[in-house]
Amino acid sequence: MYLLGYDIGSSSVKASLLDAEKGTCVASCFSPNTEMAIISKKAGWAEQEPAVWWENLVKATHELLKVAGINPSHILGIGISYQMHGLVILDKNMKVLRPSIIWCDSRAVEIGNKAFAELGAEKCLSTLLNSPGNFTASKLKWVKDNEPEIYSKIWKIMLPGDYIAFRLTSELYTTSSGLSEGILWDFKSDSPAESLLNYYGIEKSFIPDLVPAFSVQGKLTASVASELGLSEGIPVAYRAGDQPNNAFSLNVLNPGEIAATAGTSGVVYGVSGEIKYDPQSRVNSFAHVNHQKSDPRLGVLLCINGTGILNSWVRKNFYENTDYSALNDIAEKIPVGSDGLCILPFGNGAERMLSNREIGCHIANLNFNIHTKAHFVRAAQEGIIFSFKYGMEIMKTLGIHPSVIRAGNANMFLSPVFRQTLANISGAEIELYNTDGAQGAARGAGIGTGIYKSPAEAFKTLKKLHSVKPNTSSTEQLIKAYNIWKNELEKQLSKS
Repeated sequence: MYLLGYDIGSSSVKASLLDAEKGTCVASCFSPNTEMAIISKKAGWAEQEPAVWWENLVKATHELLKVAGINPSHILGIGISYQMHGLVILDKNMKVLRPSIIWCDSRAVEIGNKAFAELGAEKCLSTLLNSPGNFTASKLKWVKDNEPEIYSKIWKIMLPGDYIAFRLTSELYTTSSGLSEGILWDFKSDSPAESLLNYYGIEKSFIPDLVPAFSVQGKLTASVASELGLSEGIPVAYRAGDQPNNAFSLNVLNPGEIAATAGTSGVVYGVSGEIKYDPQSRVNSFAHVNHQKSDPRLGVLLCINGTGILNSWVRKNFYENTDYSALNDIAEKIPVGSDGLCILPFGNGAERMLSNREIGCHIANLNFNIHTKAHFVRAAQEGIIFSFKYGMEIMKTLGIHPSVIRAGNANMFLSPVFRQTLANISGAEIELYNTDGAQGAARGAGIGTGIYKSPAEAFKTLKKLHSVKPNTSSTEQLIKAYNIWKNELEKQLSKS
């Protein structure tokens, strides 16, 4: 008995097969081997062809079945994780009208800012919990204003995961969690956001019907089953955006629990049981996968663009022939606080946490008589951790007070300096797990099909690989270093 999970990213499509009884991953494959192309016709634009997602899903599925060597008829459910905030549009013939405008496209920033100003901050934040910003609704308004011929042909709009579910089942649905990610959900009325749709002049009929995130949402058609090498009738029983799903894959479902990632960018995703928002929209509140109006579960999302990309920059420019494991060893040899060297890791575009300001990366307190290139390694990791701390202070105003942070055993969490320093500065225990988004989507399908009666049953076999408890021996030095970093940040913010 197996469960299949797909993770539709902007770089690749990953497929994982889970043994439902043992809760272990049988096989994982991804496609393509190099990153999927992002179309960028103008500065700040980012688009992908949905057909390319499908093409790579097919390839990943074929490879997965080859590696796993199982009978496809034993697969009992499919779950989908997908890149958030993207826009896919279909006409009445179910044809995609244009490439998807994906999460990192920034063309609609001014549209969202104008809506926020004209609708009013109080109205937007009290109903949508966010500024319309550069999210899916604003991207659709951009199409309306700039591509009227295409807009006139729209029948339905979808998020990337909705499109993949549609291709698998020929059924068109979305979720309240997905709509909230696109700023298309009204938390007061518990329905699609008519106030914003009306302001933008967008037809409510464009929104597909709703299904719960955990539910049978359609079944694999005969033609698609043949194309994939699977069995007809397998239910698609779960879908969620990548960050809510990453939290779910780490069993982060209840108030106070937190999931974190630290790849190219960094994310801290905490669950709150209160309908709250950040008045400055530096962190965003979305409906979590288990949100219900009667029992609220909001995912509070902190995103930091300049995370692993800074670590990568340091390696390329100071230790080009050194792998990351050796780089982590170098960082451990430098004392806490990096002898005063301070790095602000904000050199990868505008930072939402800084109210969408682009201040760039700054290096402060460099002393030619003290600092070596090894100091840059530690200062970079500390700077990233301090940016997490700064964002988590904002999250605390929304009721997120972590005692435990869960993460996958990957990327910067492989660094002993990174994980221990994050534990020390946050006061939270760091728990590391061997899981990923595709495996989380497979577990979600197990709940959606009823194979698992509850999340507790779905995660009873999830194994903790390692935990890091806060160490107070260097607390004074660390707080001093953080305050120096924070003062430098506030100095740069005052200039921008």
